[in-house]
Amino acid sequence: MGRMDASTPDDGPAGGGGVRLLGKASSINVRKVLWTAHELGLPLTREDWGSGFQSTDTPAFRALNPNALVPVLVDGDFVLWESNSICRYLCAREGRTDLLGGATARGRAVVEQWMDWQAGELNNSWRYVFMGRVRHSADHQDAALQRAGEANWLRHMRMLDAQLARTGAWVTGDAFTLADVVLGLSAERWRLTPQAHPGLPAVQAWREQLLRREGFRLHAANGLP
Repeated sequence: MGRMDASTPDDGPAGGGGVRLLGKASSINVRKVLWTAHELGLPLTREDWGSGFQSTDTPAFRALNPNALVPVLVDGDFVLWESNSICRYLCAREGRTDLLGGATARGRAVVEQWMDWQAGELNNSWRYVFMGRVRHSADHQDAALQRAGEANWLRHMRMLDAQLARTGAWVTGDAFTLADVVLGLSAERWRLTPQAHPGLPAVQAWREQLLRREGFRLHAANGLP
């Protein structure tokens, strides 16, 4: 589908041509964009930026994203940050309204609702546990807070399981959309983080469907089984 490898440009984050994605491939938010681009058949040139690579804490990078976070998309003279917004932009750019929820305002709103829930409620539920048990952050080692975080994360995953049980297929209904991309990545983070994993049958059935998609296999778990 085109070039998705990392490069280190000589001309800094604003140089180069084509559609460029600034961010390291280990970032869950960068992988959202990579999977979306794969679904679109859209070539991207990815460049390694972020912790362990080129620093985002520079005036040049902050001119692109004042948050100094990845990913950042550079499409000619157009610059966009926030991973869910980037994914929606790329689908609109390529005319893939099916991934956005179809042509109706209601269909699109439901997809965006679940994407917003992923970026806000679900992401905030896993932060303490993930930082403590996967990133081994010294600031996230309180056992009681980890247990509370684990319970809250599971509560949110059960909400996703209930939604998938209602649809019997994909997150928002019969069709695969961007909601499945962003939540598929979040569900893999839950599955791979050391903690209890009570059975979520609808999530498991959904994951088996996702495994049939090459983009999920390539980007969902960073190459892990």
